Amino acid sequence: MQSIQIGVVMGSSSDWETMQHAVAILQQFGIPHEARVVSAHRMPDDMFAYAEAALGRGLKAIIAGAGGAAHLPGMIAAKTVVPVLGVPVASRHLQGVDSLHSIVQMPRGVPVATFAIGAAGAANAALFAVALLAGADAALQGRLQAFRAEQTAAARAMQLPPVAP
Repeated sequence: MQSIQIGVVMGSSSDWETMQHAVAILQQFGIPHEARVVSAHRMPDDMFAYAEAALGRGLKAIIAGAGGAAHLPGMIAAKTVVPVLGVPVASRHLQGVDSLHSIVQMPRGVPVATFAIGAAGAANAALFAVALLAGADAALQGRLQAFRAEQTAAARAMQLPPVAP
């Protein structure tokens, strides 16, 4: 069994609706991963322990969901050198804009890659993680290239009705 390469973390189980899209991509590519709740506000000691142990456990990236202006991605990035990929989770009141701002406003020296709000951002964060891993794995690189070629072919195959002048 391969060791876990990507961590997927979120602040609460309610973030799973978004973060499951990252996990689906990782599963599609056969990337060993884990998904956990490690809330920055409710369980900070667990969150710090997770971040501090990430490198030693062999994680290559952490995909962290932030809902409702939570600080999970930035707090994890502050405690590890493993790349952190931040996914804003849509909130009830501000549709995820608060979550987006909580990720992009990191101070200098605490880098967090930031993706789109919601499911698309979670999927793209996972694809970014796959691309990071593919740099050292030719077989994975080939699967990623095939995936992108399929996306291109599907886009080209879309037929739109003719528009009359």
